[in-house]
Amino acid sequence: MTKKTIATYALCALALGLALLGAAPARAQAQHLVIGGKNFTEQLLLSDMTAQYLRAKGYDTELKNGLGTTLMRSALESGQLDIVWDYTGTALIVYNHVDEKLDAEATYQRVKELDRNIGLVWLNESGLNNTYAFAMPQKLADEQGINTLEDLARHITQEQQAGGKPQLMGVDYEFASRPDGLEPMQKLYGFQLDRSEVKQMDPGLVYTALRNEQLDVGLTYSSDGRIKGFNLKLLEDNKGYFAAYKATPVVREEVLQEHPQLADQLNALSAAIDTEKMTDMNKRVDIDQEPIGKVVTEFLQQQGLI
Repeated sequence: MTKKTIATYALCALALGLALLGAAPARAQAQHLVIGGKNFTEQLLLSDMTAQYLRAKGYDTELKNGLGTTLMRSALESGQLDIVWDYTGTALIVYNHVDEKLDAEATYQRVKELDRNIGLVWLNESGLNNTYAFAMPQKLADEQGINTLEDLARHITQEQQAGGKPQLMGVDYEFASRPDGLEPMQKLYGFQLDRSEVKQMDPGLVYTALRNEQLDVGLTYSSDGRIKGFNLKLLEDNKGYFAAYKATPVVREEVLQEHPQLADQLNALSAAIDTEKMTDMNKRVDIDQEPIGKVVTEFLQQQGLI
């Protein structure tokens, strides 16, 4: 081999090495995903779960959670976040200001369509529905044979007609007064509580009052860990008053274009999540005081996702 040939090989090798060095940061950057989350337990779990899951798939993940609802949404729209978990009802009512009454499937399709116009893609919704719900102490619900909101309405009316004891209902301040809150709910189900029977309080205090049997019924969230931890019974909203709040991964469209496999990967994660599983994880963190990372890792392993 001549000196000229050796020099040519050396130059080629150097050029290739420089090209690879130049390409490496670009490849690493292309795999970098920023995952956002809101500032309550369920969202901390979902965002941490997504980060762990995608890290196991080979992505470089950065976690930015603990955000307020509107701040998280703004960060997603501006490109500061790549992936979040959000709720269909929140997107419909809070972000898009739609006041039309829609069922769960119609809500999902509407927000999917609306957000596609601004480059946000709603993937497959999970089985987790963190909507408003009314709950009772399990013992009291069993004694009174109450399983649905219709059962509750019938019981309240019967007690009022018989001159029985007042039925105490705890709700937060917002729900008590807003136009899609307590009053239209009572109208739909056909009962009317006296003002003295409606106790307005901080949402967290509703759970404590139910656990201590200081309330007959209270407004809760359907996947809150305290439902299980405080032995409460969720009443079925059998007339469909409350909007669906299905937890769904939302990704910027350009991120999905860069990573075509990401949609299927996140859809597989979404398929593993439902209200019962999330309620259990929320309980483990809020009631049993287990670390979020540990709860998430065990869930992903149990589901065969990592």
